Amino acid sequence: MEMTQEYLAGELSQLLAELRTVAEKDPTLAREVIALRRDAETRPPSTLRPVVVRTLAVGDALCWHSLSRGDAEIFFGQAVAVRNVHEFGVCSGLIDA
Repeated sequence: MEMTQEYLAGELSQLLAELRTVAEKDPTLAREVIALRRDAETRPPSTLRPVVVRTLAVGDALCWHSLSRGDAEIFFGQAVAVRNVHEFGVCSGLIDA
């Protein structure tokens, strides 16, 4: 069971790294993604649910920020990254669909 929990933390960290690469246009939210990644890597793996929930909220804000600027290319990358976090959260049982 421990291995599975550690895997979940590692996978979430990787997804946050991907989200960070498409968050650069908004420095405040990019710093939030960095903090979330640090949380994912340092919190007990059994407490990852709040990290996933907050990541989805930050991702939503990133997407809206890009849409408000009319930056479709950045929005698309962000939407894909956020979708991946959502799928991970649902498949891992950390969040409900």
